[in-house]
Amino acid sequence: MSKIEPHSFRILVADDDSEMRDSLVHLLGRTNWDVDAVGGGEEAIKRAHQIMPDVVLSDVRMPGMSGLELLEKLQNGSEDIQKVPVVLISAHGDIPMAVKAMQQGAYSFVEKPFDPNRLLLVLKHAASQHRQGLQTQRLRARLLDLSGLDRILLGETVAIKAMREDIVDLGDSEAPVMLLGETGTGKELVARALHDLGPRSGGPFVALNCAAISPEHFETMMFGDGQKERGTLASSDTGTLFLDEIANCPSQVQAKLLRVIETKEFTPVGSSSPIKVNFRVVSACNEKLEQAVAGGEFRKDLLFRLNNVVLNLPALRDRREDISLLYTHFLQQHAAIYEIVAPITTADDLAALLSHDWPGNVRELRHVAERRVLAARRGRGSVAEAITRDVDNDGVPETLRGAVASFERQLIARAIKTHDGRMDAVAEALGIGRRTLNEKIVKLGVNKANIIE
Repeated sequence: MSKIEPHSFRILVADDDSEMRDSLVHLLGRTNWDVDAVGGGEEAIKRAHQIMPDVVLSDVRMPGMSGLELLEKLQNGSEDIQKVPVVLISAHGDIPMAVKAMQQGAYSFVEKPFDPNRLLLVLKHAASQHRQGLQTQRLRARLLDLSGLDRILLGETVAIKAMREDIVDLGDSEAPVMLLGETGTGKELVARALHDLGPRSGGPFVALNCAAISPEHFETMMFGDGQKERGTLASSDTGTLFLDEIANCPSQVQAKLLRVIETKEFTPVGSSSPIKVNFRVVSACNEKLEQAVAGGEFRKDLLFRLNNVVLNLPALRDRREDISLLYTHFLQQHAAIYEIVAPITTADDLAALLSHDWPGNVRELRHVAERRVLAARRGRGSVAEAITRDVDNDGVPETLRGAVASFERQLIARAIKTHDGRMDAVAEALGIGRRTLNEKIVKLGVNKANIIE
């Protein structure tokens, strides 16, 4: 399977001695450097802006602009080149000159005649550190521009600021990440951000909703059948595999999935030939998996493999200070889409926004903003009316399995309330065994105490 190969480092050599310059170009070219060479400091400044080198290697004593002057110019230059590391070389070097160079910001100072291997090692370290620094800057800049990311990461509360920082820090990591959060908090968007911010951004981002696949088709969907169906695992090679609603992964598949994560190898259904695969795994769940582990429905060793790093996405009701900001953002966004002037947010609108509990989180808020804009096109509407429509549809799942779970949860809760928490009577009324009832209560997250209080 394909792998991501690193790009060669780019170096700018400045030396007025043509023989030395050619010798350095030859040495660096043989060791896979992308080399650009000039004969003086002034030309080096111009070329640095053009090629954006990872490191500058300069002689100290040159006519016109010396290496120390070149270093100073680069240090005080425009933002795009002022952080380029500079390594200085000189046949006339002495300790005071080396000290001065380092004080002025030189990465290192090498005296001629130099050991080629030592010079290459110094240059490699300098370029590598510079490349890593640039990558961090790009990650932070890209984070702000990612399509859809502002829907969940726009805000000024401590929780959302910490979430943004965590995503940036984890973007270039290969560690498995588990996202915990309620429906509508934006788990898939965070997963996509982790993918887009990392070295696998050029590979595929493959999302698998474990709750939307029937158990009998799950294995073929994930592993493929070796003939027609390629499978999710093969499709995610060199990229990121996002396992949404991981708690719904069938028990018979969990052991195989654990092996794939550990070995990066799997065998399609009906095949005897193993396939190598290289992906980063990000999983998500809207409930604590410890309950499923305690009930024997989810493997503990698989959980430990998936939750190397855990990010908890805050519910919207836990960051109410951001509600007005988010609503205004979505309102302007949808007003631009529907080509109208965004309706004014009144005091009553603001009160409705802040008093609502937002069970659908940011997704619900975005829908409310869109409905408010659609109503404004017809010259009417309010935030309260837009929220009421969401309340009427609140809790309607998007998948068949989710709908069944929601229906079962409602029936069980109603029976518990009707029979005052007497579980034998509840099981009898529902036509199921007491053990089955207990299993469903754990799986569905039914809180008996809250129902009968």
